[in-house]
Amino acid sequence: MRLSNVISAGVISGILAFSAKAEDKVQLDGAEVGKWTMDYEAAVELAAKKKLPMMLNFTGSDWCGWCKLMDKGVFAQDEWKEYAAKNVILVTLDFPKDKSIVPEKYVSQNNELKQQFGVRGYPTYVVLDSDGKSKLGQLGAGRDKTPASFIKEFKGVVRMSDSGVEAFIKANPDKADAYKAAIKESQDAKDALMKWIETKPQRNEENNKKFAAFQERIKGAASKLEAFFKEE
Repeated sequence: MRLSNVISAGVISGILAFSAKAEDKVQLDGAEVGKWTMDYEAAVELAAKKKLPMMLNFTGSDWCGWCKLMDKGVFAQDEWKEYAAKNVILVTLDFPKDKSIVPEKYVSQNNELKQQFGVRGYPTYVVLDSDGKSKLGQLGAGRDKTPASFIKEFKGVVRMSDSGVEAFIKANPDKADAYKAAIKESQDAKDALMKWIETKPQRNEENNKKFAAFQERIKGAASKLEAFFKEE
C-alpha cells in the first residue's frame, strides 16, 4: 500500500472519529431538545417552554464503566437520538476525575442537585416533569439495555407527567375519564402508604400484613394503568 493511501485513510478515519465525538459533545451553555447540556438552568427554561420532561444524567464520564457502557450502547445510537430530539431535555451532571471537564461554575450546581435527588451512585438517570423540579422517576444502567428498551422505560416513567397525561388523553379521548380515574387510584394508593409510614408503625406481624396490603393495592392500581398501554 502506498504511503499516501495510508495517510489519507488515517486522516479520513481521524476526521470521522472527531465528527462523531463532536456530535455527541456535551454543550456547556444553553440547551436544545435532545442534546446533552451542562446548563441546568437553561434546560429548565426550555423544558417549561416546550412542555417536555427532563432527564438528569448523573455520571462520571471519564472513569465510570457503566456510564461509558450506556453512553456507547444507548445514548450514542441513532434510535435514542431520534426519540430524544422530539421528546426530552437532557442534562449532564458530571463528576469526573479530570476536573477540567466541568466548568467551575457548574461544580456547586452538580453537587447540590446530587444531594437534592439523593444520588448515591453512577450512572443515575433522574426523570423530572417539565417544571424541572418534580421527580417522576429514576432509571439505571444495564448491560443488556438498548435504545429501544431504555426508551420503553423512559416512556413508562413520563406517562404520569402533565405532558404525558395530556398527550394520552388527546390521543385517546374516549378513555380520558377512565385514565384519569386510574391515575387518581394509583396516587391515592401511594399516598395512603406514605401517610401510614409517617405514623412510624412498629415492626410486628400485624403491621407487616398491613404493609403487604398497601403494596398489593399499589400493585393493583399500577396494573390498571399499565393496561392502557398494552398495545403500545
